[in-house]
Amino acid sequence: MAEHTDRVAQIAALVERQRRLFATGETLPIETRISALKALRSGILAHEDRICTALATDLGKSASESYMCEVGLVLAEIGYMLRNVRRLARRYYRHTPLTHQVARCYEQASPLGIVLIISPWNYPFLLTVEPLVDAIAAGNTAIVKPSAYAPATSTAIAQLVRELFPPEYVTCVEGGREENQALLDQPFDLIFFTGSTTVGKVVLQKAAQHVTPVVLELGGKSPCIVDATANVSLAARRIAWGKYLNCGQTCVAPDYVLCDERVADEFERELCREITRQYGASPLQNPNYGKIVNERHFERLRGLLNTGTITFGGCCDASSLRIEPSVMTNVSWDDPVMADEIFGPILPVLRYASLDEELAQVNVRPHPLALYLFSEDKLTVKHVMSTCSFGGGCINDVVLHLATSHMRFGGVGASGMGSYHGDAGFQTFSHVKSIVDRATWADPPLRYQPYRWLSDRLVRHCLH
Repeated sequence: MAEHTDRVAQIAALVERQRRLFATGETLPIETRISALKALRSGILAHEDRICTALATDLGKSASESYMCEVGLVLAEIGYMLRNVRRLARRYYRHTPLTHQVARCYEQASPLGIVLIISPWNYPFLLTVEPLVDAIAAGNTAIVKPSAYAPATSTAIAQLVRELFPPEYVTCVEGGREENQALLDQPFDLIFFTGSTTVGKVVLQKAAQHVTPVVLELGGKSPCIVDATANVSLAARRIAWGKYLNCGQTCVAPDYVLCDERVADEFERELCREITRQYGASPLQNPNYGKIVNERHFERLRGLLNTGTITFGGCCDASSLRIEPSVMTNVSWDDPVMADEIFGPILPVLRYASLDEELAQVNVRPHPLALYLFSEDKLTVKHVMSTCSFGGGCINDVVLHLATSHMRFGGVGASGMGSYHGDAGFQTFSHVKSIVDRATWADPPLRYQPYRWLSDRLVRHCLH
């Protein structure tokens, strides 16, 4: 009990130290932000091997995948912010109505203050450090809390942050639920959470106690539609890559495939062929194929394999926490594998005769974080994109909409709220103030009493 009390007191003191630093205005100058971003970039480059080793320890990721899907994307976000932070932080002058003359109207972004970033285990470096980049660029102080389920990466992040920043500016709090609880009890100016919907609800409840704004990046069952006009072999290749990347432990991975029955046989053959091509005849022996994060998650996924028809894969190795890239067919909407987000290397393929009927099934369920459509029919593309509600997605590809700083990324409904990356990330960690700067040498009497007929006419004219 005493140890818990001490930990809570330490976290409260840390938040207070950050608040005092922010109040001094030291984080506001653009040069300070640029200097911090450059230091972060240099630190990541200097310790890339340590970061990749940690990712291999936690998730079995190869160095190539670690750079492509985590380290490289963080470096890209830093580069974007270094090129654009001056533009994003400057004043933007807006139209000044006649009723406001003589004046200038402008908008100015200002940092929110003290932000908390809580990240998940599946992309533990990317989803901790990329939002940190945006927070620093916007001029905030930040506390990052990596997942305890990726302990090696959590330690690597803590070491990196400790080497680069004073704790009153940026710090990393390691630990599990106790630390999460202690952090969420503190008053922050923004909480940025990436993780499950269940924990997201807890974050919302805690934030409500302090009326703290929250960004939630959650998940959901992201559908992948393959219609009769699709380039089937290319669709299979791209879907196999996106689905089994990080062993399917990706929030925007295709969760299931809806395939037109006219091309379903061909698609299933091509999908199985692509899995073998990309991961080899024995994926469990492939050193570049990762592992399931822990035993509990492994057992949950292995249970799903027992509920449907496995047409490819299905083998498991409990000693290494590995599950083969697997394909399930003869699946219906009522099967257990279709109940919740799979978050593993199991891909159900459902056949359809009517696309509209399947879209109706998609739309009555919680809005997914992503949706993918493979089609050469422009009318079908337009119909699906306008009919379905989802966070973001791709046409004739998967996952790639996540990997750019030039478009916002975020969910909708049950898959999340708020967005980040690039300009959207800067805006998420900022408050845009609307300012009217009026001259003192002129003061038209239109708004003052006593009201007169001519003043009324002028006001009506100006406001129309």
